[in-house]
Amino acid sequence: MLFWVAMALIVGGSMAITFTIAAHEYEAPESQHRASVAIQASDVLARGGVGALKSWLDTNKNSVAGRDLYIIGPDGADILGRRLSESAARRMAYFNREAAPPRRNFRPSRPAPQVVGADGAAYTVLSVPRRPSIFGALTLPGISLTILGIALAVSALTSWWLARHLSAPIRRIQEGARALASENLDARVSAGLEGRKDEVAVLARDFDAMADRLRANRSAITQLFRDISHELRSPLARMRLAVGLARQPPADVARQLDRMDREIERLDSLISQVLKLARLHGTDAPFESEELDLAEVIDEVVRDANFEGAAKNCSVNLRGTANATVRGNRDLLRSAIENVLRNAVRYSPKDSPVDVSVMQRDAELTISIRDRGPGVPPADLERIFEPFYRVAESRDRDSGGEGIGLAITAQVMKAHGGSATAANRASGGFEVRLKLAAGRHRRLDCPA
Repeated sequence: MLFWVAMALIVGGSMAITFTIAAHEYEAPESQHRASVAIQASDVLARGGVGALKSWLDTNKNSVAGRDLYIIGPDGADILGRRLSESAARRMAYFNREAAPPRRNFRPSRPAPQVVGADGAAYTVLSVPRRPSIFGALTLPGISLTILGIALAVSALTSWWLARHLSAPIRRIQEGARALASENLDARVSAGLEGRKDEVAVLARDFDAMADRLRANRSAITQLFRDISHELRSPLARMRLAVGLARQPPADVARQLDRMDREIERLDSLISQVLKLARLHGTDAPFESEELDLAEVIDEVVRDANFEGAAKNCSVNLRGTANATVRGNRDLLRSAIENVLRNAVRYSPKDSPVDVSVMQRDAELTISIRDRGPGVPPADLERIFEPFYRVAESRDRDSGGEGIGLAITAQVMKAHGGSATAANRASGGFEVRLKLAAGRHRRLDCPA
């Protein structure tokens, strides 16, 4: 409504200004010309009568370039017997409707001045352009109001169409937002706007992308809760079984207590990992960060991994070094690298090495960890960074893994502005690449 009112004011104001300027530019010189011609005609008529007026008109009928001069007698015809042009006839019809009885010999104030002869007959002096003028047409009765009405009608229809064109998807987005607020994550609003490229259509598509992300996050959270419940239930079930066995005579109480102690340690480790992952997903406060030499962190992790791999004669070989500092949290970065390296040692066959290579290119640092294990099915390569996702369920549990280490690694790298990717090697084995921005200060938007 406000848009239509604004359009109406603009159209009406523009027409008023146009008419005013046109009238000033068009009527002012014409009025002066009409008055001058009427005075001359009045003098000729007073001195010589109608015959002299005809001779004068015949001489001066084309005296003004682009205009025709007529003198209309009481019978409504030109005194020279000429046929009136369309413009002259239209003006005479209008003037006749507006005419008043003459009171004086000469009335130049009329739209078309008249001169009066000795016998009282009135003659109208009419000067019209040979070609029709749009400004002259606009001054005719009803024309300006008609144009204004058409302009207002067109602007009203245009405003109505624009209002529907813009407000309909906005109302749909509003309804979709209310649906999301009501936990209906299936609400979508971009249907029917596929061909549009305006800002409203882009907003609708962004809304749908947000809804997809929210639904994915909800599904991930639901699955995470299920996985956590499952992971907690398994050691609790084993502890309950150990308690039952300890109560049955003859019971090996020491053995069952050892079993319960291992399950308690596993529970404690699982809870610690879950809390760490939760902190990595949060944004309440930044991590404590510092300038650190990543080469030292990598060396420490490699030494520890070599110690663990000695039991299966699995050596960890380090190639390259990081010649740049990074700003980040030392413990988190160590944990991220250690999770990947321990998995590589765990799943490598006996007597096979694990390769760790560090490569720096410009401001990017890449840590590649390769093993000679069985690898991962291609369909699972992206999912291995999801919490509690396991490729080989029984093997992971037998080895004591919680299925959450790689998820922590991915979140740590993301918090440090990097990334974690995985791939199967063409020659056999598995490779994880950790990428970081070296030599750059970053604020870690995660809680401590």
